[in-house]
Amino acid sequence: MPDYGRDVLAGNWRRPLRGKIPQVPAELDLVVEDAEGGFCGAVVACDKEAVTLEDRFGRRRLFPLAPAAFLLEGRPVTLVRPPPGPVDRPAARSASGSIAVEGLRARVARESRIYVEGVHDASLVERVWGHDLRVEGVVVEYLEGVDDLPAIVAEFGPGPGRRLGVLVDHLVPGSKESRIAAQVSSPQVLVAGHPFVDIWQAVRPAVVGIPAWPVVPRGVPWKEGVIQALGWRLEPADAWRRILGSVRTFADLEPELLGRVEELIDFVTTEEET
Repeated sequence: MPDYGRDVLAGNWRRPLRGKIPQVPAELDLVVEDAEGGFCGAVVACDKEAVTLEDRFGRRRLFPLAPAAFLLEGRPVTLVRPPPGPVDRPAARSASGSIAVEGLRARVARESRIYVEGVHDASLVERVWGHDLRVEGVVVEYLEGVDDLPAIVAEFGPGPGRRLGVLVDHLVPGSKESRIAAQVSSPQVLVAGHPFVDIWQAVRPAVVGIPAWPVVPRGVPWKEGVIQALGWRLEPADAWRRILGSVRTFADLEPELLGRVEELIDFVTTEEET
């Protein structure tokens, strides 16, 4: 009789498989088989302790991530939790709340323009909407008041492809500003305004650290009256720097201003029908 050596059933026949069992990340849609029960399915979920498989009939089963518990293409493997993927960070936002354009290069300026009453108005619009304006190629210029608005509009020469938007303070029924705005009539000109006496009031009081903007008696210069009422020992220019410095985003402004500026930007950037 051939010598078959010792009894083939002797010894530890349940010893682990020789060689290192590979570790395989349990990526979604990876198809494996449960080495013990034969359930075959695709990975649909995995955490640090277990993996969920779904077979071709839509049945799902949960299995622990045990060593050599699965077969991949007939070979034993140990499934492990896959490494975390890249975090989907929310898109960066500009101060106006729009999606910020990475690596922005300012667009060539349009012929259309936005006019505002003064340097404080211009600096506030730049603080919040500057990014958007450069994306759209819109230039903001400031006037010294709007008393001569009809002549200013005529000098600008609005026409097709050359629109003008004007932001006016204290544009409320019966005000001097409303009477002046009514004198402007052109499909290429939009005069929009907020109800505040001055652009300072368009900044939310809480942002500046005050309970409310003071009521200034008639006949008292508004800015000086505000400074006195608040007890600030500042010149108007310094007071404005303090106010502007408190503004970070559109959320720091009153909605009555936000809506009008957005309306003006839309107006001067809308392509007219030919």
